[in-house]
Amino acid sequence: MIMVRKEMSSYKDLSERIADWASNITYKNIPDNVIEEAKKRILDTFGVAIGAFNEEPVSIARWVAESSSSSRLSATIWGTDRTGPADHVDFANGCASRYFDFMDTYLSKEALHPSDNIPAIIAAAEIAKADGKKILEGLVTAYEITARLADAYSVRSKGWDHVVYIAIASAVGAGKVLGLDKEGLLQAINLSTVNAAALRQTRAGELSMWKGCAAANASRNGLFAAILASRGMKGPSPIFSGEFGFFRVALNGDKFDIPKMGGEDNEPFKVLETSIKYWPVEYHAMSAVDAALKIREKAGSLKPEDIKEVNVKTFQVSYNIIVKDPEKWDPKTRETADHSLPYIVAAALLDGKVWLDTFHEERYLANDVRDVLKKMKVEVDPEHDKLYPTGIKNTITVKLSDGRTFEESSTYPPGHFKNPLSREGVVDKFLRVTNGKLYKRNAKQFIDIVWNIEKCMNISKALSLLKIKE
Repeated sequence: MIMVRKEMSSYKDLSERIADWASNITYKNIPDNVIEEAKKRILDTFGVAIGAFNEEPVSIARWVAESSSSSRLSATIWGTDRTGPADHVDFANGCASRYFDFMDTYLSKEALHPSDNIPAIIAAAEIAKADGKKILEGLVTAYEITARLADAYSVRSKGWDHVVYIAIASAVGAGKVLGLDKEGLLQAINLSTVNAAALRQTRAGELSMWKGCAAANASRNGLFAAILASRGMKGPSPIFSGEFGFFRVALNGDKFDIPKMGGEDNEPFKVLETSIKYWPVEYHAMSAVDAALKIREKAGSLKPEDIKEVNVKTFQVSYNIIVKDPEKWDPKTRETADHSLPYIVAAALLDGKVWLDTFHEERYLANDVRDVLKKMKVEVDPEHDKLYPTGIKNTITVKLSDGRTFEESSTYPPGHFKNPLSREGVVDKFLRVTNGKLYKRNAKQFIDIVWNIEKCMNISKALSLLKIKE
């Protein structure tokens, strides 16, 4: 498709491998189905960002961007007609797109969200006045690097947050948009990786506002690295295999390779294996929502006293991330609630829906869901484990006080790459999550621009359509 694969032994460092591959990516050699899925993720990311416009962490980040001095390296704060320094704006826009935890997902040895790269790519396009084809190049490149790194090694096993990989991928994706050659991309990787460390405490115990901001910070650092590289800044090397490089320090001496990347020997591009969220929950709970809502539909309206017992079978990664911590059984923040499998299942059974208001304080602190939590058990099923990461099977059994029992399983919920959303499905989500924040005519125009983004010559003008109604 695009190039002949080189053996890993021909590279002194993984950074060279990534830079060599990325430098060969062009719009012309990206398959049509990859372009289509990339467009869906662009629209989806803007939708969830506009939907979160008024949330507190988003407002804080936006204030920082608006309060900073603008320069010729400026970009647009999504939802406004204002600009700020590109890296500050990247952070603000990244916080918005991430806050509801409603973006796309990739599951492998490391679970992460490739769309966290998009704010950096869009900001880079504004700086460079790049066209839509360059945006697509940057997106496909960043998604590929994010996913291949996730396939290679689980950094959370060493106490690092997955956004370590976002910093590296954002640097390369933004670098592509800025027009960096192979050497420039190599330096962007060196500069981003040396500063990429992020502690996994972000996602342990009671989750704070930073849970929705950590990836935005990584993206900001990646963009900044690409900008520095574009001006000739050089970073330390070899950054992965050096004496105090990533492998030795971050991974305690463990090493990994990336044997194939998209387009090499007809290898598929990883954007095709990312999944769009249908409900605003941590992705491993997506199939649990699907199963719980099916039970609720069959059982009818439920109150806590109607429920005698709830048993959930899940898989080990799900249990580790959204079950095992005591805080997941007693959520006191929005960030913990949308990462609590027990709470999400209880709310779905009682409400017959899961939406943004499911994670308002008055809902997750309510007595009725707390009553159901006391009747719930969650355990790991080895058979469910066998399906992961391709499938995310959750099985829910609900015993009612009237003697009825309901059981449902789900493995590929709506939006999963094996059960993908159509264009219409992505548009429907965009309109629901923006929920009247945009003028209807502007929303329609913006949707049309995304579906034809390869023809877009001025992304800043397109972003003006996203200004929030006053």
